[in-house]
Amino acid sequence: MPDLPEPPDHGSRADASEQETDAERRRRRAQFLRELAEARELRDRVQPRRAKAARLRHAMRMRTFRW
Repeated sequence: MPDLPEPPDHGSRADASEQETDAERRRRRAQFLRELAEARELRDRVQPRRAKAARLRHAMRMRTFRW
């Protein structure tokens, strides 16, 4: 039976992810949120009736919300 390579050491990978700075994490998060907003705008443009219904539902929720 041939020698199989050892599975990667997940402990060292966890250390590598801890090495990621807060700035890098925030930059990736900001990029994700920009892409998400862009996707929502595109969906609203191609489905205007659904977007209008969603706006109306959101407005109703905001009117009926109690502090």
